[in-house]
Amino acid sequence: MRKNLLHFVGCVALIFLCFGSSSNPIYLNYQDHANDLKTVAGEKQDKLYKQIMDRASLYEIKPIDAINDEVWKLTPGYNGLKINVSESYQVMKRNGNQFNKELLAFEQIPPAIHMEDLDPAPIYRGNPEKPMVSFIINVAWGNEYLPEMLSILNQNHVKATFFLEGRWAKNNPQLVKMIKEEGHEIGNHSYTHPKMENLSFQSNLKELKNTNDVIQSLTGDQVKWFAPPSGSFNKETIQAADELGLFTIMWSVDTVDWQRPAPHVLIERVMNKVHNGAIILMHPTSSTVQSLETLIMSIKNKRLAIGSLSVLFEEERILK
Repeated sequence: MRKNLLHFVGCVALIFLCFGSSSNPIYLNYQDHANDLKTVAGEKQDKLYKQIMDRASLYEIKPIDAINDEVWKLTPGYNGLKINVSESYQVMKRNGNQFNKELLAFEQIPPAIHMEDLDPAPIYRGNPEKPMVSFIINVAWGNEYLPEMLSILNQNHVKATFFLEGRWAKNNPQLVKMIKEEGHEIGNHSYTHPKMENLSFQSNLKELKNTNDVIQSLTGDQVKWFAPPSGSFNKETIQAADELGLFTIMWSVDTVDWQRPAPHVLIERVMNKVHNGAIILMHPTSSTVQSLETLIMSIKNKRLAIGSLSVLFEEERILK
């Protein structure tokens, strides 16, 4: 009994010495944690910290879930924002120790529902809150205009999504590779350019699969977007695309460039209708080549970014 008591007293003494030693790592970790708690507690008592806390809700933006809209069909979600109070406090403390809304630090909050969670449906636009547009360029002809279009896009640091007819891609592998090497996205535009609303499920599936196979063999990339020729589709088209992991893409702004309008007509047509989340339909034509640079500058002057469909549909919020 006496031996057990002495053992217990010895253990207590050892623990006391360990925690009381300024060189002991356990003691140091404990002290660091205690200091952190004191720092946080000090921040929360600080006038600036309280100002940020009090105003944080004013700058909060709720995330927007993806939806299947009655008119616009499948519409991607968009991240919300909330204030990171501690980070904002630290930044403001280092820069005048006064509240400054320009120095607020934000965190993005993802939506609860994403496009992938919803039933398949065509997509006509990006999220209407996102200040961005996308050029989609359908290609089944117009080879002579593609190099100049690619050059203009490159000079203006714009990436587009090119939808290629399967037959065309098979017959023009060098142009396909040129589009890929310029960093643009490539989508499926059917194989033979049929009126797909007249096709059965199996015929739709064959058109899409054949084109996917050609594009993948030339680029090594899996295709994720499909644009029906002439915007023609039926429910079997949507189902066939979905079975192959493809989203069906339409548009909200049409250049009608296949009619070869004068450049100023094409530009005016687009700029009168352009909007947040716009998908702008083009083809490789002389009208598009002559209009493209002015069109890019006009859209950017409206403080709208331009990017591929993948970027347009990203939920990440653009911070101005």
